[in-house]
Amino acid sequence: MEAILIPAIVLGLTGLAMGLFLAFASIKFEVEVDPKIEAISGVLPGANCGGCGFPGCSGYAAAIVEEGAPMSLCAPGGGAVAAKIGEIMGASVDVSGEKVVARVLCQGDNTRTTKIYEFAGEIQTCAAMALYAGGDKSCMYSCLGHGDCEKVCPVNAIKVNERGIAEVDEEKCISCGLCQKACPKKVIAMLPQNKKVTVTCSSRDKGAVAKKNCSVACIGCGICAKNCPVEAITVIGNLAKIDPAKCISCGICATKCPTKAIVSDVELKKAEIIEENCKGCTACARKCPVGAIEGVVKEKHHVIPEKCVGCGICFDTCKFKAIKLNVIK
Repeated sequence: MEAILIPAIVLGLTGLAMGLFLAFASIKFEVEVDPKIEAISGVLPGANCGGCGFPGCSGYAAAIVEEGAPMSLCAPGGGAVAAKIGEIMGASVDVSGEKVVARVLCQGDNTRTTKIYEFAGEIQTCAAMALYAGGDKSCMYSCLGHGDCEKVCPVNAIKVNERGIAEVDEEKCISCGLCQKACPKKVIAMLPQNKKVTVTCSSRDKGAVAKKNCSVACIGCGICAKNCPVEAITVIGNLAKIDPAKCISCGICATKCPTKAIVSDVELKKAEIIEENCKGCTACARKCPVGAIEGVVKEKHHVIPEKCVGCGICFDTCKFKAIKLNVIK
């Protein structure tokens, strides 16, 4: 009996001593955490995506309090979280920015490009594939479709579809930018979500070569730039670029693009004056970027259909609800 009892007592006393020592050590060597850090950690979304540039949400919270890091770097939380952080820190935060989302600037899937070789390597990643002739697709600027972006997305907002190209669910996207950083071909861009017209191509090849390599490539023809009513498009290095700050989302460039390299989610519309409501204030005519509204002060105004691009600026400007936008079918 003693052979069992004595070791048990010794073991129990040893455990009690160690417990007391650990309790003393936790009090003696406790590192005090600034309550502001804990408060900020509590309002952050907990995505731990690293998009802010710091190691997780707790790291970002500590950086705000201890290093003075900007309070608006949390893309998943957006303006609402930035405002709460500002309240905790007792400072004002500019939360006026538009949400940005990831967009894949490529349509070169397996039906629009061709395979130039079969990659037999064990590591099937875009980064590995890009080391061999820039990839296995005929367009060296195209999305390779092996999911490097998909693997790093913390919310499963981007995936490679059955046609071998990445696509983004913009409603799920938290704007962390990790997919953009992971893409070795640089075909993912962070763009304002409210801008619905996008040049979905990254090719720098000249027209004939670009078209040969991908059936929906931008060929740098400049037709989009010539037809843009607000000069929001430029062609640089054989590739069209849209300036989001100038774009009015009229969608004309997409309808004019001969290769369909420009994608638009905008419904084409035409403005129409509701004459009984029009006061002749001229506000709509003054704001119209293409001069599609005519009329003089205190007289009924009229829309010139041939000029109207359906941007909706006149609709937003009119205080008398005298303008409606008709969808073109």
